Amino acid sequence: MSQRLAGLLFLLIASVAHAEIKTQVIEYQVGAARMTGYLAYDDAIQGSRPGVLVVHEWWGHNAYARKRAEMLAQLGYTAFALDMYGDGKVADHPDNAMAFMQAVTNNLPEAERRFAAARAVLERQPSVDKRHIAAIGYCFGGGMVLHMARAGMGLDAVASFHGALGTQTPARAGQVKARVLVFNGADDVMSTAEQVQAFEKEMRAANVNYELVNYSGVMHGFTNPEADDFAKRFNMPLAYNAQADAASWTRMQAFLKSAFAQ
Repeated sequence: MSQRLAGLLFLLIASVAHAEIKTQVIEYQVGAARMTGYLAYDDAIQGSRPGVLVVHEWWGHNAYARKRAEMLAQLGYTAFALDMYGDGKVADHPDNAMAFMQAVTNNLPEAERRFAAARAVLERQPSVDKRHIAAIGYCFGGGMVLHMARAGMGLDAVASFHGALGTQTPARAGQVKARVLVFNGADDVMSTAEQVQAFEKEMRAANVNYELVNYSGVMHGFTNPEADDFAKRFNMPLAYNAQADAASWTRMQAFLKSAFAQ
């Protein structure tokens, strides 16, 4: 091997070794609640880039939400898996998850404050272009990002994965600033065909730039590999679907790229 080729190979290996997904646990306060978020970004990328908020499932801010933040960082974004429950609450049973979720959904103004506080944490990061912020969410988190879009939050885009579609505060014409993408399982008993139809009617009436993808034969929780285990342990209508998981993630990538380009 020539000295020049060896040098080039060394530089290539060194650059690959240096490229790394950096992660950081960040604690922040919202009122009396102590929140714990998780930041992820690729330190090989120079300068600022769009930021993406990740809202967890009803189980709470756990390893799954953090994994999605890391996957977004691998795509070149700075991601922040936020905390909607606070004080370290993570459910280990559906009863606890329901209680934690309802405490948030029964006080939407507080939910909006918690979301806004997390967004402020993300926007303060040196690697974030705060002009371009999106949010994605799963299950409870999917419903949350849709609520933030309906509330008129200044987001480029929101993507909901097997999220709740119903709302007490439907979108109004001219209020939704974000582009909206919804991934739904056609066999999701937690999101009925009637709710899907009502959601689409709401979006059209409010002139929202939206798209809904309904995966045939797919159940609730289809993006989470732990869904099958949850289904067995708690007798819940959940099922992981690798094909829908991969397809929705690929489609989300094109969606975010298009939204941030505008």
